[in-house]
Amino acid sequence: MPIVQVHLLEGRSMEQKKNLVKEMTSSICASLGVKPEQVRIILSEMNPGDYSVGGELFSEKKS
Repeated sequence: MPIVQVHLLEGRSMEQKKNLVKEMTSSICASLGVKPEQVRIILSEMNPGDYSVGGELFSEKKS
């Protein structure tokens, strides 16, 4: 039973998350030869203030 954890910054729509897990499940099944009902995906959303890149909070990063 594959278990996959995905960390995302907040702000994705429910439709985007549904599409993500559908596509990931399909890929995992094709790659590992498992059934969709065996695949577990955990989505963890983070506030941009709880994530950092290069020593700078993502919420304070300039484009």
